[in-house]
Amino acid sequence: MRLVVPREASGARLDRFLAAALTVSRSELQRWIAAGRVRVAGAVREASARVREGEVVDVEPMAAAPTEARPEADVRFELLHVDDDVVVVNKPPGLVVHPARGHEGGTLVNGLLARGLFRREDLHEGEDREGHARPGIVHRLDKGTSGVMVVARTPEAREKLKAQFQAHTIDRAYEAIVVGEATGLTFDTLHGRHPRDRLRFTTRVRAGKRAVTHVRVLARLHGATHVECTLETGRTHQIRVHLAESGTPVLGDPVYGKPPRDAHVREVGERLGHQALHARLLGFVHPRTGEHVRFEAPPPPDFVEALRALTG
Repeated sequence: MRLVVPREASGARLDRFLAAALTVSRSELQRWIAAGRVRVAGAVREASARVREGEVVDVEPMAAAPTEARPEADVRFELLHVDDDVVVVNKPPGLVVHPARGHEGGTLVNGLLARGLFRREDLHEGEDREGHARPGIVHRLDKGTSGVMVVARTPEAREKLKAQFQAHTIDRAYEAIVVGEATGLTFDTLHGRHPRDRLRFTTRVRAGKRAVTHVRVLARLHGATHVECTLETGRTHQIRVHLAESGTPVLGDPVYGKPPRDAHVREVGERLGHQALHARLLGFVHPRTGEHVRFEAPPPPDFVEALRALTG
């Protein structure tokens, strides 16, 4: 492929220029660049090199690296929708989304492979910032969070869905049970890694990304509140951080919560065994048809049982 750098792209990083021009992920493009398969004005450059207006960029694509994840038929989850481009699932609590250190198997990706929804040789081996394999994964839910997820079946669908998540045009609504008396409000904060604990995130940073969560009260419970959270942005642990730092942590949250003082609430949380957070709704523009689609799934039985136990 041959591309000419337009005026509006002058000064951009080489990998970012190519990612905007092609339906290929930056991690894959960086692999091509490192292998010498991309030349600018006839010379090999690094991914961070800046391109200039009028420069000719020649790209010789490489075959996608197949994922090393293995099919595992005993991974359980509910299929909500399948077509040639996407899979929509209802992830149960306790299921890890993709292989990572400490979770090399038993993940959603392993289960999707076993159901024949991917061919390993067609899977692009995407990676997250920690280098974990994320084939087809455009977003994720934490291990203890249940609910609706979309997974891309093709590289083209993956890039188009990623663009929607990055532009914050995805419709997302969650249900949560929080400890204490929550109120309806909007959080509009900065969001970044905790300065002392790299596994946590916080709003108490001087520099970070904007995070916006709208909270609506659904029901008052015994020592707790049933709330709905809708997102304008989708930062890691966003809802959990916003609720915890406002004094009403998600029930059962092992990272941002602490044992409730109320013995009954504490018992319900211990019986639940994970954070009471469920992604009920997901809406997006279908990457092939352009149609706006929405999928919903009710909370899992253990979430419903926790609600019942705290009602009245």
